[in-house]
Parts: sequence; structure tokens; C-alpha cells
Amino acid sequence: MSATSLLAIVLILSLIGYLWGRASAASLKSTGQGMHSIPAYHGYFIALSCGIPAFLLVLVWLAAQSTVIDTLLIAGLPAHITDGVETSRMSLILSEIKSIAGGRIFGTPDPALIAAAERYNALRGTASLAMVVAALAVAIAAMSFARSRVSPEFRARNRVDGILRWILIVCSILAILTTLGIILSLVIESMAFFSRVSVFDFLFGMEWSPQIAMRADQVGSSGAFGAVPVFWGTIFISAIAMFVALPVGLFSAIYLVEYADKRVRSFVKPLLEILAGIPTIVYGFFAILTVAPFIRDLGTSMGLSVASNSALAAGGVMGIMLIPFISSFADDAISAVPQSMRDGAYALGATKAETVRQVLLPAALPGIVGGVLLAVSRAIGETMIVVMAAGLMAKLTANPLEGVTTVTVQIVTLLIGDTEFDSPKTLAAFGLGLVLFITTLALNIVALQVVKRYRERYE
Repeated sequence: MSATSLLAIVLILSLIGYLWGRASAASLKSTGQGMHSIPAYHGYFIALSCGIPAFLLVLVWLAAQSTVIDTLLIAGLPAHITDGVETSRMSLILSEIKSIAGGRIFGTPDPALIAAAERYNALRGTASLAMVVAALAVAIAAMSFARSRVSPEFRARNRVDGILRWILIVCSILAILTTLGIILSLVIESMAFFSRVSVFDFLFGMEWSPQIAMRADQVGSSGAFGAVPVFWGTIFISAIAMFVALPVGLFSAIYLVEYADKRVRSFVKPLLEILAGIPTIVYGFFAILTVAPFIRDLGTSMGLSVASNSALAAGGVMGIMLIPFISSFADDAISAVPQSMRDGAYALGATKAETVRQVLLPAALPGIVGGVLLAVSRAIGETMIVVMAAGLMAKLTANPLEGVTTVTVQIVTLLIGDTEFDSPKTLAAFGLGLVLFITTLALNIVALQVVKRYRERYE
């Protein structure tokens, strides 16, 4: 039985425990006894008491099962396979055993490995069976114990609130630890990169060629890590995208809230929101098959030299993708402005356009800034559209008709294939990621300050 099936059974048992506890408490209440908590809380208590221990047991079991089985496999291998073998080599042996166990056999493997594969399948079957028995036993025992606590004076509501409080605390701690883990992994790998490449050269260098030469006469492997062209490409394409998305998204929100009737709004708003659900790969196809050729043909007809992959094509299509983010946030923010502010402006003789410009937009600015921030973050982190429409060449140019690249594209390019983090080429991805993280964090701080300032003014 798979872990998913087992968790489904535990969930069913929890549901049965809830119904059992609620029915038991209801029967006590029907006898006229005063109950501290309503019957539903007794059901919640039994359901949580049944499901949580079993769920935790399954998680711990799955986390430890692989390590235990690998240890038993290594202990059972013959001496001629394990003697003097390094850790990396032993990992390859274990991978081969697991491949054989899964039926992926290449060539003629060692008979000892075939026997180990059979033992591996047997150990996995035994471990799975033991996990099912243990989890069901814990769930049933916990359910029976919780049922024995059902009584008129039992404070089921307090117990349920306490359990839920601890669940929320644990989830919060896990979120914090996950964030810290991401930051630490990024910082540690970035420090390893900066120990080999100067921070000054990385941040202010004008040439990006992260290829390490394998021999002295190798061409195209200069190993230059000046990231300014990469940073500029990210800023350039994001600026083009915002130049398209910001006015279109904001003006469409103003029209839908203040000018359009209900029929137009009910038709146009869902159409705009559909754009947010289109996969970025589809936008990439649209950029490379439709927009880029159109821009190239138009530029050629005007006597301009247009690259096959241009920043204008990538930024323009990215801007179309970002329109619903800005439009939706601006729509909600403008709709939330009290009607009394509109009425006051009209009473002073302001026109609708003046009311929108001088009253609604300043009052809705925090929500609009939130939408713009989300759109900018999405633009900075976008990869697929840039890969398909803008290219991979790092250029320091202000011409939107030429191809550029972005930080996210270079991160993906550097981490493809070589996963050994022992060369500046691979570690450069973490340096780029650290700069991107710091930039995004600074952008969020500035936006929060803007929101705070105007929120204090209009609330």
C-alpha cells in the first residue's frame, strides 16, 4: 500500500472518529446533562487525536525508511564490493541496486548486486507493511483513547483550540525555517563563488562570459563574470514590459470601475483575467512565432536592423502577460474607495475625470502599488518568454531591437547539465540569485514605505 493510500485511510478514520465523537456527545446531551462543549467539538477532538499522530508517524517513517534500508543493504553486501569504497562510489552502487530492483538492467550485473536488489524489494515490502500496521494501530488506539474522554465536563473546545494553536505555531516555524534555509543555501554558495571571483568584478564588470577554459588555447572560454550586461538586460526587458502593462492595466481598471456598465464589465473583466491563466510557454510561442517576426518585418520595411530575438518582442509580450495583475489590483483598490469621497468631489463641482485623477487614484494608490510590485516581481523572475524571444547573449545595449538576456535565464543556463557546485561557472548562478534576492527585497521595502505613507494620509 502506498503512503497516499494510507493517508487516505487515516483521513477516513478521522472522519469516522468525528462522527463517532459527535454522536456520543449528542447522546449525552439528549439525556439532559449539561455539556461544557457542543457535540461538534468532541468530534473534532477525536478526529484530530486520530489523524495527527498517524500522520506524523507516516512522515517520520518515510523520512527514515530510505536511510535504514540503505544501511541494511550496505551491511549485507559482500566484502569485495564494500572494502575500501568511497562514499561517492557507494552511492553509485546503491543507485545500481535500485535500478536493478526496478527492472532497469543494463548489461550483465554482478550476481551480488542482483541478490541485493531482491533483498531491497523485500525490505521495502516489509517496511511498507510495517508502516501500514503501525499507522493504523496508532490511529485506532488514539481514537479509542479520545472517545473515552467524552463526558459532560470534558473541555473539548479548549483542547481543540489548543491543538489548532500548536498546528499554526508549527506551520509558522516551518515557514520561517524554510525561508532561512533558502537564504542560507543561497548565501553559502554565493560566498563560495565570491571567494573565487571578485565581488567588484562581478557587480561592475562589463563582460559576461562564464565559461572556464579547459586549456590555454581554448577559444570562447574567457571566464569573464562581469554581470552588468545581465543586470541591464533584466532591467531593460522589465521596463519595456511595465511600459506596456502599467498604462493598459491601470486605464482598463479605471474604465471598468468608473465608466463601463455592468454588462460590459461582466464580459471584459473575465477576459482580462484569462490572460493570467495562460502558461508562460504559450506566451513564449506567441512572442517567437508572431510578435518577433512582425517587429522584424516592420523594422525591415522602415530600414532598421532588427535582431531575430529582440528585447522589444520579449518585453512587449511580457507586458501583455502582466496586464491582468495590475488591472485586477487597481480594480479592487479603486472599487474599495468609499463612495462618499466620490460624492464629495462631485459636490465641489469636479468632473468624473477630475475625480478619478485627483481623488480616486491617490486614495487607491496603496493597492495600485501592490499590483505594480507584483507585476515587477513577475517580470524580473520571468524566464521562458525571455529564453524564447530575447535570446541568451548578454549585451549592454539600449536598443530594444537587439537581443539581451536576463538574470533568470542565465541562472537556468548555468545550472543545466553540470550540477557539481565546484566551478565558478556553476556557482555564478548563486551569485546572480543573491543579487536578485537582495534587489527584490529592497523593492518590497520601498513599496511598503510608499503604501504606508499614503495609507496614513487617506485612512
